[in-house]
Amino acid sequence: RARKHMSNHDRAAQFAPFDALTGYSEAIDETGRTTENEVVLGESEIRELDLKFRMIYRNIAQKPKLKIRYFVPDLSKDGGRYLEEEVTAAKIDLNRRLLISADRRQFDLDYIIDVDSGIFENLDF
Repeated sequence: RARKHMSNHDRAAQFAPFDALTGYSEAIDETGRTTENEVVLGESEIRELDLKFRMIYRNIAQKPKLKIRYFVPDLSKDGGRYLEEEVTAAKIDLNRRLLISADRRQFDLDYIIDVDSGIFENLDF
């Protein structure tokens, strides 16, 4: 009786979950997150991609539409993931090995493992 009556909110706070190991659940989630290994292309696949990049370079004024598949390295652990996107090519810099899209995104040619476009229809691989 000497103490002031505790509100229901304060009483409930006593039993709220307590995270004694702050960050532990995030560490478990990160450990369980999977990554893919980067594919190593063979010589013939590298030659084919190089031919396609040169064809894009020669036809860049047409702003060709491309469907690219590329590797994105993971910043936290070994491996990464593969993404596939449709982009409009605005520039290809063979010296810096970059594909620059119309929306100014840059894709490292060394991480692109496949590219498809209508401009390749007459090429014989």
